[in-house]
Amino acid sequence: MGEQKRNEASKSEFIFGKKNYKFMLIGLASIVIGFILMSGGGSDDPNVFDPSIFSWTRIRLAPTLVLLGFGIQVYAILLNPNKEKKSKS
Repeated sequence: MGEQKRNEASKSEFIFGKKNYKFMLIGLASIVIGFILMSGGGSDDPNVFDPSIFSWTRIRLAPTLVLLGFGIQVYAILLNPNKEKKSKS
């Protein structure tokens, strides 16, 4: 009898639900896009200055996307997938 209860208790269930994983993928994509936009802008010749490193995309947009992605990741972790909507009765 005790073994049966242990087998029922040890059924593998995912910690997160489908909705959590969707938000995690969206957050991860946002972080990756932010880092891709942040990269580049260097010059092969150290004697030549390339002003593209100070572009709006690298200074404002890319870090904002990365921070937004981390925020989405936190939301995805804290989201309760088992929350049932309470209906007014």
